[in-house]
Amino acid sequence: MNHLFADTTGEDPEEFYLSLKAKLEENHNFPEDYLYKFIFPNDNLKLTELYQIFDRIKYTISTRESKNGKYISASMLAFVLDADQVIELYKKVSAIEGVIML
Repeated sequence: MNHLFADTTGEDPEEFYLSLKAKLEENHNFPEDYLYKFIFPNDNLKLTELYQIFDRIKYTISTRESKNGKYISASMLAFVLDADQVIELYKKVSAIEGVIML
């Protein structure tokens, strides 16, 4: 289970990413496949933006629409080299409006 984004309210983003890096290095043996999970509005443009971010990385993706069709959940298993790359990808995805990172 991934609790990396639990309770980040009020935290300085740089401190958060430093803490995240330490947790990643402590709990993962890079390079490895890393599971990203996202939820975002059901909009093909947002899905395209997500694909573009992971374009140069080996990954598999599974998507599922919510019951009412308003949202899409995406699970991406991406081969990453280190904690810095995991964080870089999270930062890029966070720039997509409306995406929730789990």
